[in-house]
Amino acid sequence: MTKRTSKDIRNESRFALLRGLYSLRTATRQELVASTGLSFATISNIVGELIDVGVLVEAGREDSGGGRPVTRLKISPDRGALVGVDIAETYIHVDIYDLALGVIGQAESELAIEENEPAALVRRVAGVIDEATADAGISRDRLLRAGVSLPGQVDPQRGVSVFAPNWDWHEVRIQSMLAEAIGLPVDVDNPLRAIAISELWFGAGRLVNNVATINLGTGVGAGLAIDGDLVRGTSNTAGEWGHTTLVFGGRLCRCGRHGCVEAYLGVPGLQMTMAEINAAHDLLTGDRQREFVSDVAKGLADGDPDCIELIEVTGRYFAAALGNLINFINPDHVSILGWTAGSIGAELLQVTEKYLPNEMLPSAGAAVRVGLSTVAGNSVTLGMATFALEGFLEQVGLPSRGSANRSAVRNAAQSAAGAPAAGA
Repeated sequence: MTKRTSKDIRNESRFALLRGLYSLRTATRQELVASTGLSFATISNIVGELIDVGVLVEAGREDSGGGRPVTRLKISPDRGALVGVDIAETYIHVDIYDLALGVIGQAESELAIEENEPAALVRRVAGVIDEATADAGISRDRLLRAGVSLPGQVDPQRGVSVFAPNWDWHEVRIQSMLAEAIGLPVDVDNPLRAIAISELWFGAGRLVNNVATINLGTGVGAGLAIDGDLVRGTSNTAGEWGHTTLVFGGRLCRCGRHGCVEAYLGVPGLQMTMAEINAAHDLLTGDRQREFVSDVAKGLADGDPDCIELIEVTGRYFAAALGNLINFINPDHVSILGWTAGSIGAELLQVTEKYLPNEMLPSAGAAVRVGLSTVAGNSVTLGMATFALEGFLEQVGLPSRGSANRSAVRNAAQSAAGAPAAGA
């Protein structure tokens, strides 16, 4: 195990202070001492560094009850803006965030799966960023850094899309292409890492140590945090739960294997299940995945029996797959999100919870809570903006560690559990 240096400890302390401030929204130095467990001297030194680079500003002064007035601090929303980009197989979504990680502008463009030539895709992304920047009403020179999420396997250290199965990408040097097209420093990663860091900073991870964040869309996967640390694995592919076997010898998955979770819970899997229920259903006449999910939601509201059966069958698959994950990692909390969950998540979860107890070990089932994520807005863009914030701090000489242990900020999170999530 690599020995921790004084620099590592300093970075972890800075990370704890920032996460505490994002939870509390404003805080005095004394409140940060109480919430993080760091010493007053450490807090004061880090606060001084962050004020010097414009990340922290005073939010006012208040009576200390007899002594000097105390200064309340907050993240500066005016220091500049961060770009969060969610590139999926069917859309490009961009959010512009102020440094306090509140959304100030956004734009989205649909994307056909065949629109996957790297150079053309990068140009599309640059165009959507321009639209979002205009929506924010700011000039391009206000943008500090961009975080871009890409489907498939991504190596953030090399800036490479290792493998995107739906697009047949192999070893695409996407980070440098994006940086050139956008004109900003760029961080790239997988959406599973982005949703995990969003849940750690702004969701259930503020309150508990072990979290699985399930993303449901064209593909499916799990962002994982164990003991408050983001789990990446040796090759940044941890959490590919969608490519674990659910049905032996089952449906062909886009990864080339048979019976994967994704082949039943991803939107193409839902479409296949509907075809098994009623191959002539009107929902199967369109060619857009998001339209299909939206139409399923309408069908459920209208009492369409085929849509109800679709959710019943899919809920059983989800319960079995989720039970396996819970038994394996024993989390405190499972958060469900993604654009599929945004449309039919409540109905799917209601069915899943009927069958889930039979799929979990009693001890694991008693310890876990399962629910829709409470993180506001797009968790992928928020997570990528958080990575971009860390990259920006490194740019100005104050690196932070995205997988730092979170125990030092748990008290701050618990005291601010009722605060609105960033971007709300």
